[in-house]
Amino acid sequence: MAAPGSGGNKDHSSGSEGDASRRRWLILFVGLLAMTAGCTFQYGLAYLIPALRHEGFSLELASILVACPTAGLLLTLIGWGAAADRWGERVVLAAGLGLAGVVLQIAASVHGAAGLGFCLAAGGAAGGSVFAASGRLILGWFARHERGLAMGIRQSAQPLGVALAAVTLPVLGTSGTGLPLRFLGGFCLVAAALVVALVRDPARAQPAPRPGEMPAGSRRPQPVSRPFSPSRPSGLSRPSGLSRRPGLSRRPSPYRQPVLWRIHAASALLVVPQFAVATFALVFLIDARGWDATAAGRLLAVAQLCGAASRLGAGYWSDRVGSRMRPMRALALSTGIGVMALAVAAAAGSSAAVPVLLACAVVSVSTNGLAFTAVAEYAGSAWAGRALGIQNTGQNALAAATPPVLALAIGSIGFGASFAVVGAFPVVAAALVPVGLERAALKGAAPPGSRTMQGEGRRRIRQRQTPPATEYPPSA
Repeated sequence: MAAPGSGGNKDHSSGSEGDASRRRWLILFVGLLAMTAGCTFQYGLAYLIPALRHEGFSLELASILVACPTAGLLLTLIGWGAAADRWGERVVLAAGLGLAGVVLQIAASVHGAAGLGFCLAAGGAAGGSVFAASGRLILGWFARHERGLAMGIRQSAQPLGVALAAVTLPVLGTSGTGLPLRFLGGFCLVAAALVVALVRDPARAQPAPRPGEMPAGSRRPQPVSRPFSPSRPSGLSRPSGLSRRPGLSRRPSPYRQPVLWRIHAASALLVVPQFAVATFALVFLIDARGWDATAAGRLLAVAQLCGAASRLGAGYWSDRVGSRMRPMRALALSTGIGVMALAVAAAAGSSAAVPVLLACAVVSVSTNGLAFTAVAEYAGSAWAGRALGIQNTGQNALAAATPPVLALAIGSIGFGASFAVVGAFPVVAAALVPVGLERAALKGAAPPGSRTMQGEGRRRIRQRQTPPATEYPPSA
């Protein structure tokens, strides 16, 4: 009797694991679609610059309007991340995309720079949910050795969204900005509906209580040497680090260590060349090289598709070498070299500027997935939403500043000198990437973000603390 029972249980377990495996890839696909919808709006508006200039806006004012969604994003990213930590990814993704879709439908009928800028900023604030929440789905549904590739797939949404904008917005914008904005709003609404229908939040594993702490889900603490009692023993104070609010982690802040701060800083600096190329590649091809807007958009769409592939390749590379930071540093240096070459070619008026521009469009977007994966892993499941919110805030602060500032620079000193200044940012970023700290952590030091106890050696730290990457069940 035992053997048949065992076989039946095994078959049932195998079937459940197969269902879970299929579901996680479906959720990854829906998350990719949701983020693509957000990125097409947030970062694809640069392809409406010709339409905005045709409506009478200067390059500087059009660049400010293009940056408005990113400025709105800055106001809500950390809040969306905290909301994802508290209520889950599905609710946050659907709510943000739905609000963004409604606002964009309203923006399509708004005229004037002030009203349009307000609507674009409000839509960006609402759509910020996809940047704070969708990365946590990867952390929950995929094991560590798969997360580099999975996060690379998720992060490919940004170049995919920009590629979609490059193909569609110049064509839709021939008669004004109303039709393109309706298209972007409709895309967000469809993505929100798919999130509601198909996305499920991953199960969250509760860390084992430390000595003197109460089990997860209990309302009152109790000594570990006694059976649990719902009554609080007299004179027993709340254990150190214990959350007073249900649903929030007792884990100490991972920001007590420098690793996350350095990843945030390097990632923010790497945004400058990425957005310099993404925003002004179309303008450069039209104004400096004499291209037609539609033909230039199609060429840049191909470059963005290659950029999406570069994110997948970077994620796969990081999984194989067991490091996020070493590939990130190498790609940052490659970006710096490429942008410097672009500056030289643009200053010389050489036709070589076009292929170099395309190469920069590919390599400059390749590092995002590595940084996001590292942030999620170092922060751990309890802090991932907030950490990703901080990551996105830093990146989008420079992303919002890049278009208007670089537009002023191009107007005064030209494309070549402006690109030369941009080329310095990835070089500094490469120096900030914490390769050495990652190597120390992989060799067995205390996990980044974990609490170090005075007077205890590394042996006790390993025994009593769990690395962030294992807080979710690997086969969830």
